[in-house]
Amino acid sequence: MTKPIVAIIGRPNVGKSTIFNRLVGRRLAIVHDQPGVTRDRHYADAEIGGRPYTLVDTGGFDPSGDDEMKQGIISQLTVALSEADVVVCVLDASAQPTSADSEEVSLLRRSEKPVVYVANKADSDRKETEGHDLYRLGIEKIIFVSALHGRGFAELEQGVADALPPAVEEEKLPPDKRVRVAVIGRPNAGKSSLVNRLLGSERLLVDSRPGTTRDAIDIELERRGRKYLFVDTAGLRKKASVARGRDTVEALSVMAAIRAIERAEVVVLLCDATESIVDQDEKIIGLALERGRGLIIGLNKIDLLSAEELRAAKQRTKDALAFVPWAPIATLSAKTGRGVDRLLESVTRVRESYDQRITTGQLNRFFETVLTAHPPPTHKGRAPRFYYVTQASVRPPTFMIVASHPEHVHYSYQRYVTNALRKAFGYEGVPLRVHYRRKGRKKKK
Repeated sequence: MTKPIVAIIGRPNVGKSTIFNRLVGRRLAIVHDQPGVTRDRHYADAEIGGRPYTLVDTGGFDPSGDDEMKQGIISQLTVALSEADVVVCVLDASAQPTSADSEEVSLLRRSEKPVVYVANKADSDRKETEGHDLYRLGIEKIIFVSALHGRGFAELEQGVADALPPAVEEEKLPPDKRVRVAVIGRPNAGKSSLVNRLLGSERLLVDSRPGTTRDAIDIELERRGRKYLFVDTAGLRKKASVARGRDTVEALSVMAAIRAIERAEVVVLLCDATESIVDQDEKIIGLALERGRGLIIGLNKIDLLSAEELRAAKQRTKDALAFVPWAPIATLSAKTGRGVDRLLESVTRVRESYDQRITTGQLNRFFETVLTAHPPPTHKGRAPRFYYVTQASVRPPTFMIVASHPEHVHYSYQRYVTNALRKAFGYEGVPLRVHYRRKGRKKKK
């Protein structure tokens, strides 16, 4: 199920990043008194009342001035409004309403999105009373908070929770046997060309200029009796390009990628084989891992490389993505069709791994061989005792190991166990989650 998106907007230096950090529960955004420090959107998963959602921190809204940075921030605000399910508008309780505040409120009214209006810096009852001048903007309800001290945040969280769209219960949705695949990548990596090659038609617009695909498009495909649903997303721009905001619509791509990943079971990160892996690619992998999705790295445009150059490109990719050595690398050319069928076969195998369940008997027989070959290291002269292992869930595969002292199992041994699980049962392209739990003691009569 996709999480709703909540976007925080407001003028520079009203405390949006501090509110963001407090709602998320950990210090993520840069907090500084200098206006405009948050120059591009910052994302984090949060939870209110047991309901998960994605929180987005935006740059400060300042319609005055025409320099590139301010225009880029306004572009991001427009992006946040177009993709967000709920908007938290932050005002300054310690200052009089400004023309920027008025323009901001007008923009929000036109968006017809659910808006929670917040007045920050209301550190006391007196400052809250002084902040009532903000009602001159024509707002019906304002929640007064102090992000610095946490004042009023219970009411703010309740306001956000009330504004979230109704949750859709999973059991009410019709079963979907299609393999859901998100094709993610930077502009001009060849995503649309790949989907067109799979379909055998020019259904998606293909252009050599970056940013041609501006929306996520669902494409159904059937191959060898198996059905697939491909989501072709807008290209992910480099951070600096988004910040400059030369094309407002292209900044939608990152939010669209988040939505596509949440809807997918397998993520194909498509890269240009003639270029190197960049931070943006690693961040998308991070999003896929956080959400427990299957992962394939696609190296496109191999028709432009010699055999030696292709070997170098694969090695360069392996080195850059050493933190996900289990992710298969598929080489292909969407233009010529070379390797495209192998990519689809890899998607099928990853989906099978995503759903693979191992019986408790198989797991414990496997575990006996692991403990015999490589017993856990001792801690203060004693080794943790492992009792049994079971698979708690699939999608992604999650395992529970019951031990005498799970806190004493060294992270290097945990990594060894995870790798042994992957090798023994052929898990390909999926993150494995292995949790360690203490065995419960029997109550005395």
